[in-house]
Amino acid sequence: MTTTELPHALNREWAAAFNAGDLDTLMGMYEPDAVLVPGPGAEPVQGTRAIRAALEWFLGLGGTLHFTPRHWLVSGDLALSSVAFHMEGGRDADGRPVVLRGVTAEVLRRQPGGRWQYVVDHPFGGGSPDLLDPA
Repeated sequence: MTTTELPHALNREWAAAFNAGDLDTLMGMYEPDAVLVPGPGAEPVQGTRAIRAALEWFLGLGGTLHFTPRHWLVSGDLALSSVAFHMEGGRDADGRPVVLRGVTAEVLRRQPGGRWQYVVDHPFGGGSPDLLDPA
């Protein structure tokens, strides 16, 4: 199995695309009917148009994303993924600093050819990052 066939490669690619501000690459990581929770406490959005709008806003913060892998569980063509992350250096529309932290809960599906895409992406669905990093 090559690296691009492993589901955890998608997490690395997502962070790299986010840090590069590459919306088109990010969009290629989601199935057309995928579901994304765009922020802490936000209602889920579904589908390409809604996910694009949510990611445009997120990229507009301009921060740098860092993550620590937690687990990848694979069963056939499905995978459950989780990473602890923090974003630093972001700013809201008024220029105020924005720092985001979370633990993700993600469901991925292997596509024909072996590439993985997100089916469900909940950046804040895996619990409190404070449980992992008490500092």
